[in-house]
Amino acid sequence: MSRGNPFEGRRRWRAKEPKKESTPGSRTLTISAALKALIIFMFGILVIQLINLQVIHGAEYQQQSAINAIREVPIPAARGLIYDRNGKPLVQNSARFSVTITPGDLPDRGEEAVYRQISSVINMPVDQIAAKVTDGIKNQGEFNPVTIKTDIDRDTALVLMELEPHEPGLKVQVDPARTYLTGDLLSHVMGYVGPISADEYAQLSDKGYGYQDYVGKSGVEATYEDVLRGQNGSKLVEVDAAGRELRTISQRPPVDGKNVVLSIDLDLQQQVTDILKQYSTNSLNAAAAVMDIRTGEILAMVSLPSYDNNIFSGSISQDQLNTLLNDPGKPLVDHAIAEQYPPGSTFKTIVGSAALQEGIATPSTTITSHGYITITNEFDPNVVYVYPDWAPLGTLDFYSGVAMSSDVYFYYLAGGEPDEGFKGLGEEKVAQYARAFGLGSATGIDIPGEATGLVPDAQWKQDNIGEPWVLGDTYNFGIGQGYVAATPLQMLDEVAAIGNGGTLLVPHVVKQYQDSMGNPLNAIQTKVRATLPVSEANLDIMRTAMRQSVTSGVARNAASSAVEVAGKTGTAEFGDQHADGTYDTHGWFIGFAPYNDPQIAVMVFVQKGSGGNDASPAAAKIFDYYFNRPAPGSTPEPTANEPQDTTPAVEPTLAPIPTPNPEQSSAPAPLIPDTPTPTPESTPIPEPTETTEPAPTDTPTPDATEPTTPAAAGTIQRLPP
Repeated sequence: MSRGNPFEGRRRWRAKEPKKESTPGSRTLTISAALKALIIFMFGILVIQLINLQVIHGAEYQQQSAINAIREVPIPAARGLIYDRNGKPLVQNSARFSVTITPGDLPDRGEEAVYRQISSVINMPVDQIAAKVTDGIKNQGEFNPVTIKTDIDRDTALVLMELEPHEPGLKVQVDPARTYLTGDLLSHVMGYVGPISADEYAQLSDKGYGYQDYVGKSGVEATYEDVLRGQNGSKLVEVDAAGRELRTISQRPPVDGKNVVLSIDLDLQQQVTDILKQYSTNSLNAAAAVMDIRTGEILAMVSLPSYDNNIFSGSISQDQLNTLLNDPGKPLVDHAIAEQYPPGSTFKTIVGSAALQEGIATPSTTITSHGYITITNEFDPNVVYVYPDWAPLGTLDFYSGVAMSSDVYFYYLAGGEPDEGFKGLGEEKVAQYARAFGLGSATGIDIPGEATGLVPDAQWKQDNIGEPWVLGDTYNFGIGQGYVAATPLQMLDEVAAIGNGGTLLVPHVVKQYQDSMGNPLNAIQTKVRATLPVSEANLDIMRTAMRQSVTSGVARNAASSAVEVAGKTGTAEFGDQHADGTYDTHGWFIGFAPYNDPQIAVMVFVQKGSGGNDASPAAAKIFDYYFNRPAPGSTPEPTANEPQDTTPAVEPTLAPIPTPNPEQSSAPAPLIPDTPTPTPESTPIPEPTETTEPAPTDTPTPDATEPTTPAAAGTIQRLPP
């Protein structure tokens, strides 16, 4: 039996459309279309990016490109030099090497390697370098050099210079530095330069100062910063991507600073320093100055102790700084202008001039000093106050009252004597004349940091002490004790005005400017602060009295063999009372010479000493040197028959013998607190002395009498101040 076909009778299935066979050509077209779409897409992205770069951010990237290609590099100007009045150089410019990094030239994500390389050479931690760079970017942008370390030595600088081509952003910068040739001799006058602070940069950036610049910090360097600095130049250079200079496109040379000529005589400054050291061995500090009373030029100004300003021209260690800050003598403070002290009997030149002008006294006004003055309490006649003199000096006229520095005489002139009906000036007039003579305000000297001193009156005492003014305050005021305080420079300026006929000058330490080639430019003109409200006739009486103080009074140790001197001593109490009832004293001398034709004024102040035995003989030696020395630049030649002695001359040292200080008042002078920041704004208010009349005391017995035989010129006698 045969088997049949299982699909027999069924309809065969067929697709509705006939099957089309693909060919190689059709596949190529498909791939091509896809590629075209991809190209169009990528081209679109490129176009968008180009629009972003050239249209949206075009200006920004163009500026960055220009910065990367062309850069302005500053060329520092040489700072002006400083000379003494005779042309002796006091400072010179030298090279200072600094490590800098330009942040914009550092490699992307490779700055750490640069930091590590620099760190290995200069021994500075990497994180400290990174912090300086970050701070520099914040303050001055990416393309200005950031100083990493200053004052590196020359060998280190050479090593870093060799690394410059291999370390992008690294640059050794060479800047001018200051070397002060006189060390501590003129540090307070000259001052020093130092790195610009953030506050200074904020004030000076508009004047062309950079974040890494150096500026004058004190003294002449600070006051005459605009004169000495000059104007920096610059050059446009083409650099590569690593910041390396390829070529200089253009250059603007710097304009060097002007030179400054001081009024200071360097030789005189040295002599005054040596003399002051000799007579201030027991003092924490001292000051002395010489001024031309016709022009206000300071010829010498010394403050002891001093410091070497070169230590601030480089990197100062913390130990060095601590030594200066902790020194009880405060060497960083200019004691001639920034400290204020009770002026003692030098103040009598003001009170005496005022008494003459107000008609309180005449040259023939006589007052008898029994060694004290007694005042009866106005409310209780059984209470009597005693104010001592330094000795029972007898009957004195005005000339001898000044010459012998009688406290009793000036108690009368200042406060009067109610029991005898003698009318004195009173505190208001004393204060008025003290201010007219320049106390209580800055002299205006061209050195920063000057204190103003203090002139008290009844209103001041009420406001600051909370108590009324009493007669005892006026007595202390009249002899330069109590609350009154003055700077040594104020007392120099005051006596110069008496010597020159009544013109209160502005003292100054700069004489003129020069250009960088040494050609004279501007001369500093004499400036007048005020005219004393005292007639020429009355000033002449005061000058005569001051002359008698040197010839036959308490200032005899100021007598000079070279010139006639007129002057006044002072010994002012300060500090705590000792067990024996005495106080430490400041020693003063102020005076001028020649007496008949005054040329210079001299001030000497010793922090612990007396006017008669310390300040006066020091002043005498200053006068001797000034008027005996040969003219600057001249050399005395021996005569033909005169043998030349080649043995070095040794000047005998005359050490004064300590003596009692007779001018001490009945109440101690206030201790004027010293301030480490000597600015007028921070002038301290002195601690008060007794603010009520002193309790009655027994009549004092004088312990010394004043010698009546005048001293020979140049000798040292044991004298009261």
